[in-house]
Amino acid sequence: MQHAVGAPLPPNRPGNVPPSGSGTVWDHRAQSPGPPPPPQGAPAPGWSGPVVQGVVAPAGDATGHVPLPPGGPVPVPVPPADAGTGAAMLAVLLIGPAGAGKTTVARHWAGHRRVPTAHISLDDVREWVCSGFADPQTGWNDQSEAQYRLARRTCGFAARNFLANGISCILDDAVFPDRPVVGLGGWKRHVGPGLLPVVLLPGLEVVLERNAERSGNRRLSDEEVASIHGRMAGWYGSGLPIIDNSTCDVETTSRILDDVLARALASPPAW
Repeated sequence: MQHAVGAPLPPNRPGNVPPSGSGTVWDHRAQSPGPPPPPQGAPAPGWSGPVVQGVVAPAGDATGHVPLPPGGPVPVPVPPADAGTGAAMLAVLLIGPAGAGKTTVARHWAGHRRVPTAHISLDDVREWVCSGFADPQTGWNDQSEAQYRLARRTCGFAARNFLANGISCILDDAVFPDRPVVGLGGWKRHVGPGLLPVVLLPGLEVVLERNAERSGNRRLSDEEVASIHGRMAGWYGSGLPIIDNSTCDVETTSRILDDVLARALASPPAW
């Protein structure tokens, strides 16, 4: 079981993949009666743009007028002709321990690409739960584990949603190398086979220093940080690209990340 920045180590036991949703779709028309919908293919009231005949987005599985692709929608991207990732459509998973700088680097990289790119933070999505938030620091239990699974599925759906609409994305999560089926395997199921994982792994002293600057439920004890960092070292020898940003600022790390991703496009890692 991998965990996000700011959470303690989950118990090292097999995780259970929750069953898929019931597929129930809430029909707002049953709650707020209004005029009947326009005929199929007819423009909506006030629409002045072109109408694409014969293209109907499936109910409950579309964003705007762009249908979402089926499961595993992210193809292996095509390498750009120029340096860096260029205008390539990308889905990136940035992995690392608490204090590695994943969120900061991911946001900077996404904000400086030449093409539309979204940053999806697992921690941010997990903390959408306000009342009833299950903080693992108060004790790892079924509810906290379920909320992590729910957050990852939500992030995966968001990534597919952005990609279906022509927007690249980068997700960040702390994925443990000793839990590949639940970790990397889960993200591949959620997003697709074209997902590019990269590990951000600075030295332990750097991670401890950055963690000390945190507050709230995202700050861990030194013992937890050391344990997480030790397990993350298992990524060495995995074949995944690893960036040691111990002596790099955010801008430099972001540039290195782009170069690493460009090489991964040309020769995707086996995972």
